[in-house]
This record gives sequence, C-alpha cells and structure tokens, in this order.
Amino acid sequence: MANEEPAKRRGRGRRPSDEVRQEILAAAGDLLLREGMAAFTIEKVATLAGASRMTIYKWWPSKGALAFDGYRATVEPTLAFPDTGDLTADLRTQLHAFVRLLTETPAGRVMAELIGQAQTDPELRASLLEHYTVPRRERAAEVMRRAQERGQMRADADPQVVVDQLWGACYHRLLTPDHPLTVEFADALVDNVLRGVAA
Repeated sequence: MANEEPAKRRGRGRRPSDEVRQEILAAAGDLLLREGMAAFTIEKVATLAGASRMTIYKWWPSKGALAFDGYRATVEPTLAFPDTGDLTADLRTQLHAFVRLLTETPAGRVMAELIGQAQTDPELRASLLEHYTVPRRERAAEVMRRAQERGQMRADADPQVVVDQLWGACYHRLLTPDHPLTVEFADALVDNVLRGVAA
C-alpha cells in the first residue's frame, strides 16, 4: 500500500527473542489501529517488525491471535484499574478511560472487529478470554471484593454480576449502537448499580 510504513532496517546480528516479540506486538498494534482487521496480515506485520513469518507463527497460531495480542499490548496501559479505596471514584475513572478509548480512538472499531472474528476463530477466542476478558474481569472483581471488606458494597453482592452490569452495558452499546456510548452513560451505570449494592 502507498501509505504503508517501510520495513525497519536491521543491522547484522541476532536480536534477543524478547526484543523481537515486543517489536512484533508494537507493529501489530500499530497496523491494526491504523488499517483495521480487514487489512491486517501476518505479512504486513512481519515487514513492519523486520521479522520472519516463521518467527511470528512460532508464537501466534493465527492472524486473529496476533492481532488481539497487538491490540492488548497497545491499549493495556490506558485501561489500568485504580484501587484508591474509593469504589465509586475508581469505577468512574476506569469506565471513563474505557469509554474514551472505545469512542475517541480507533480501538473501539477494532475491538468490535475482534469480537466479531472471535466467533469463528478459536485461537483468537481463546486468546481474548485468557489474556483480556478473564484477567480484566478478575481485576475488577478483586477491587470490588476489597470494597466489600471495607463495607462499601453489600457482602452478598456478586462482583462478577456487577462487572457484567457495568462493562457489559458498554460493550452492548459498542456492538449495537442504538444509543451513544458516553462517559455520562458510564456515570449513570455506576450510580444505578451502586445504589443497589452500597452497604
């Protein structure tokens, strides 16, 4: 493609495998957010990262699995989950960051594409669950369990259900956009949920 970045020039010598892996992930994330899943190929990532396709296939079993790992490496710093001791503030902070990522950057379109492809790509689906959905769900639930210990949530409230109520509602608006996904919507979710679970 005319606007594709040229392959990185490499000097002689073998690069450490960790360095190669990180450069592949950076190239994958950059390509995915710039061009979307439809234009994402192993060949393009290999060219951008200055790596061989054989090296990429050694670590990632499918295009979808590589795309997702590149996405995750790119967005993870933005989605760090705070735990300041104030459950309401922490939920608002995290949901605001999540909503802004999905609505103000290409990450929202890409996440929708990845979720769609995961329905027919078992390697992508497994990677999505193992490295994104399950860890992020558990991190949120852990924050809520600590809030329960502090008396900020009812002891019998199920943190996993609260995760579905908050983040599930955001994914619903991302994937079926009959209403806008906004930070005001995120605030309303937090308010509505915490009125029902506050101690």
